[in-house]
Parts: sequence; structure tokens; C-alpha cells
Amino acid sequence: MRLPWRDEAASAITLVLMVVVAGALLGHFLLALSISLLVYLGWHLRNVVSLLQWMEAGMQAPPPTLYGVWGRLLGYLLALRARSRKRKRKVSRFLRRFQEAAAALPDAALILGRYGEIEWCNPAARKWLGLGTGRVAGRFFTHLVRHPVLIQYLEAADYSHPVEIPAPVDESRLLACQIHHIGKKHQRLLMLRDVTQSHLLNQVRRDFVANVSHELRTPITVLRGFLETMEEDAAVECPHWGRSIELMSQQTSRMERIVNELLMLSRLDLEEPSDQPGTEPVPVPELIAVIVQDARMLSGECGHSFHLEVNAECWLRGSAEELRSAFSNLVFNAVQHTPAGSHIDVTWQITEGGEAVFSVADNGEGIPERHLPRLTERFYRVDKARSRSRGGTGLGLAIVHRVLLRHGATLEVQSELGQGTRFTCRFSGEVVYQRMRYCAEDHDEAPHDEE
Repeated sequence: MRLPWRDEAASAITLVLMVVVAGALLGHFLLALSISLLVYLGWHLRNVVSLLQWMEAGMQAPPPTLYGVWGRLLGYLLALRARSRKRKRKVSRFLRRFQEAAAALPDAALILGRYGEIEWCNPAARKWLGLGTGRVAGRFFTHLVRHPVLIQYLEAADYSHPVEIPAPVDESRLLACQIHHIGKKHQRLLMLRDVTQSHLLNQVRRDFVANVSHELRTPITVLRGFLETMEEDAAVECPHWGRSIELMSQQTSRMERIVNELLMLSRLDLEEPSDQPGTEPVPVPELIAVIVQDARMLSGECGHSFHLEVNAECWLRGSAEELRSAFSNLVFNAVQHTPAGSHIDVTWQITEGGEAVFSVADNGEGIPERHLPRLTERFYRVDKARSRSRGGTGLGLAIVHRVLLRHGATLEVQSELGQGTRFTCRFSGEVVYQRMRYCAEDHDEAPHDEE
């Protein structure tokens, strides 16, 4: 491949040689050389002017006729223009498809710039946020939508959890807002989803469960009272009914536990996860001692062994009733779902980072890994037949999960088949304090140890 400058250099050298020969023959070498150079420069200037005029006109007119190196340069420019037009058509088609897809999205979407200015939004965003049909690109989002919760969410640095707000143009519509970081220019994608129907369905479900549980409570209490009376009489008058009455009493007790746990879940569902359950001091070491004592009674002839490692000075701020329910569910589950003679470790300690950790570990059969993500679902059982035979309701871990959310804690589950299972509750330092410090600050209200 020959380079353009070589062709042009060869043409210039040929011209100079012809001028030198002509000047030598005519006796006017310098005059001939000057004229030839002026003609050569004029030819280049004419090509440059023609090319610039064509480019300044937007390269839309027919291209000029150029020769030599300028002709080749014009050819390169025409090829670049053809490739650029092809890319533009491709980008235009892609952008048109993207706009059509974005317009068909049922969710609202906006792209916000570095300082919160709107760069793009789809029709659903205009409709739900009341942005109108005018130009909104370049305008600040907070100047158009003045919802305080959404503004606070935009200014926050943590977008891991969505927030729910009523739609600015229709307060009966509930929107779930989620922000994602995109691009390298600190852009943010704001997605809004209509969760009105889901919210209403959840509310209906909670109301139904609460109402049914409340209505069942009275008849179950009546049945339990009659069965207790029948147990006393059957032992003397109708011995052959003893086993039947015993089974009815067991199932009535199980129904009573289910109703009580459903009522508790319904009450917890009425509260937002971010709501504080209370700031009263909770003597967690005393709770654990009572729970383990009850667990020993529950174990009975199974002979489970318990090992406690409890920090007596570590307390929590929260709801004693809710924490008792959560901790007892974990300990009682360890008793009910492990073979007789199993070993159970109960630990309550403060970490170096200031967190409080409650854990229950056993050396039972373990839980298959596929079941771990669903353990906190209501009525979910790893082994349904075994759970029913041992009186399990399938609601215990759901209550634990909900209580921990209300106390700003997390639940971790580690299990290995044949090795056992460990449930760990981690409480942040915001709800943790040591009893000695509490007594020093609030000695007038703090409970004293009994002599």
C-alpha cells in the first residue's frame, strides 16, 4: 500500500525537475521555478478552500472534484461519513426501541444526574408524579416533587431498601421507590412501582388471620376446659376413654398455640419494621434462665443436655414479651427437632464491636441447605410429618424473624447435615447496653438484685 504523501512528493519532484530543465534551456531558471511554485501552491490552496467550503456546508452538497493527495483525503472523509451515518441509524433504531420499551413499562422510571436534575423519564413517571407534558429535562427533581419522605430518601446514602409513599397526584395509590446507581457520572435510576393492590391484599390477609384467630380463641378455651373436666372423670368412670381424651387435649393445646402465635404475628404485622418496640430495660440473662428451665421440662424423658454461656451484665432495650417469644422459639425448636440426648448450647455475649449475640446450637440431624432460605416463612416445615408429630406450628421462626426486625437485629442460620444447626441473633449496639452502666445512669429506676 502506497502512502498519499509519497505520491504527492513524487509529483512535486517531477514538477521541479521539469522546471529546472525548462529554465536551463530558456536561460530563466529562477523565474521558471518561482512561477511553478506559485502554480503548485495555488493548486493546493484551491483544493483546501474547496474542501473547507464543502465541510462547512455540513458535507450535504455533492463533494468537490479533487486530485492527488486531496482526492484521497476526500475519499477517506466520504468513507468516514458513510460509517458515521450507519452508526447513527443503528443508534437511532436502538434509542427508538428503548423509548418504546420504556413507554410500555408499567413502572415509572427516571434518570437523575449528579445534582438531582432530571435527565430522562418515561410516561408512567410523568403520570404518577404529576410532572405534566412539558419539558422536564434539566430541571431539579426536588423542585417538581416535594414529598418529604422521598426527598429524604434521595439525600440518603443508603438505597438498599425501598421506601413507600402515596402518589403525589393520587394519595390512594401507594408507590414503592427504589434507587440504583448507574454509569460513571454519579447518575441514579429512580424506579417507582405501584404496590397498592399488594398492600391491600396483605392488609386483607392480616385482618382475616387476626379475626379468625380471635374468633377461634373462645371456643378452643371452652373445649379445653371441658376436656380437663372429662380427663378427671374418665380416670374413674370411663377408663377406656382416657386415650381418646388425651389425644383431644393434645390437639386442643396445639390449636391453642397456633391461635396464640397467629395473634402475635398479626399484632407484629400491624407495626412497621422501623417502629421501635420500646425502650424499657429487658433483663435478657433472666429471660434465658427461665426459658432454659422450661426447655428442660419440655425435654422431659428425652434427656437433652444444656450448656449456658451468658453475660449477666448484658441487657437490651425493647419489648420483653417479644424477646421472650423469639428466644424461647429458638430454644424450644432445638429441643423438639433433635433426637433424645442431644446437646444444646445457649450463648448470650457482647462482641468487641459492641453487638449482642444470642445463639442456640445443637448437634442434631441438621437442615438441608435448600431449606435454609425459607425457614422464616409462615407454616414452612423442613419435615412436615415430624413437625406435626412433635406439635410444631410452623410459625415459630416467622415470629423470630419479625421480632428481630423490630429490634434492629438479624437472624443467621448455619447448618450441616449430621453435625447440627446454629441459629444466631445479632443485635446492634443501639439497643444494647450493660446493666452496670444502666444502673449507674438510672439508679433510681433500675431494678436491684435480690439479696
